[in-house]
Amino acid sequence: MTDSLKTRVGRVIAGSVHALLDRIEDQAPEATMEQSLREADAVIDEVRHELGTVSANRHLSQRQHANLNQLHATLSSQIDEAMSAGREDLARAAVARQLDIEAQLPVLETTLAEHARQESELTGFVAALLAKKREMQDALAEFRKSRAAAATATAPTGAGSAAHRIGKVTDAFDRVYERQTGLSGTVRQNSLQQAAQLKELDDLVRDNKIAERMAQLKAAKS
Repeated sequence: MTDSLKTRVGRVIAGSVHALLDRIEDQAPEATMEQSLREADAVIDEVRHELGTVSANRHLSQRQHANLNQLHATLSSQIDEAMSAGREDLARAAVARQLDIEAQLPVLETTLAEHARQESELTGFVAALLAKKREMQDALAEFRKSRAAAATATAPTGAGSAAHRIGKVTDAFDRVYERQTGLSGTVRQNSLQQAAQLKELDDLVRDNKIAERMAQLKAAKS
């Protein structure tokens, strides 16, 4: 994962929602919300893309590691046959190939461990970014409610102007939310619940991957 992408991930996750709400009061609400959500979505897409690349590379390295181990075992059988047939020249060639394989295996194992570390890190980043995006959406929804309540409380004084401002904020949030999620404001809570369920599904998939890896390690030792 590049340092620049890590920096962007850190900036999105560490960003203060309260600071965002402060900016909304001074700037166009729609433009501010669109910019923040667009940046979060872009970073999530990039991290997911890199996660896919790392997962594919780990799979290729894992397959190569298994193939080399299998070849090493095959060579052992061939060496026994060559020695039984009195063909030390063939046995020597097979032994030389085994030594080459034994030199490659530690490097592959280090590569596999690094891919696994990156995969875990990137999966965590995706989860954190999705959680941050939900936090931003929730905070903006609360902002909209608080301003609506303030407008109701102060209606006798400057009611027309306050109502106009609240209407702009409400409409802007609903338009941005609908464009970003494809859902109307009435189903926003269902969207957040679905996002939580998807996170639970990601955790389940990861647990299955860990169990599969452990099974492979146990099988290799047996």
